[in-house]
Amino acid sequence: MPDLHRLISDANRAFWDQDAARYHAAHPEYLADFYWCPEMLSEEDARLLGELDGKRVVEIGCGSASCTRWVSGRAELAVGCDISAAMLRRAASNEDGNPLPLVQADALRLPFKDGSFDIAFSAFGAFPFIADLDAALAEVSRVIIPGGRFVFSVNHPMRWIFPDDPESLTAEVSYFDRAYMEHDDEGRISYAEFHRTMGDWIRALQVRGNFIIDNLIEPEWPADLERTWGQWSPKRGEVFPGTAIFCCTRRSNDIERLL
Repeated sequence: MPDLHRLISDANRAFWDQDAARYHAAHPEYLADFYWCPEMLSEEDARLLGELDGKRVVEIGCGSASCTRWVSGRAELAVGCDISAAMLRRAASNEDGNPLPLVQADALRLPFKDGSFDIAFSAFGAFPFIADLDAALAEVSRVIIPGGRFVFSVNHPMRWIFPDDPESLTAEVSYFDRAYMEHDDEGRISYAEFHRTMGDWIRALQVRGNFIIDNLIEPEWPADLERTWGQWSPKRGEVFPGTAIFCCTRRSNDIERLL
């Protein structure tokens, strides 16, 4: 039987290749700059990545690399990787007009040497679509230096229990149901997305994984933001968070596990 993780990767690669045009047409404002989430929290304001001058930075699940482009003008090196060739083809040049260094790659098999980067980040890229979270986090740990920074945004675990309808405030899905998959007419996986409880994230990152969680940000919905974005809406944003942003440090050595 083919490896399940490979089937999931292949399905999501095909999905994002097919959906790239629609996605960009639907979210032009969000893709115009470095925003962490549909609440439109910008890196320009939040500075979650820290000091970028002289740093080597990789974005995992970069899509059309709007965030990589922003970083490229501020860091020594900014590299974006994504599983979808169609998304990467939509990437703009950097601020100097030169092509960005982009790589088509699965987050489970990053094509970089150990310790290649000082910082890794992901803005709603890759991690919600990976079944083997431990393997993906191990790859992040491998490619960044000890003491390096890892920041990523994902659906807030609370969001999972509500239906796709952005106007609904009725919980309908079990918080403990951790996977959603679609299949085509022949029974093959055509799309897959995975949910983690808050405890799942803590255990994956800090108990089993090689990271220390420095901060967890749950952006509030801005009072002047009236636009609905997929499952995100002003109505929902008034009462519960839609995004979780984890700010982490890669452990320097095993002794820190005992502290």
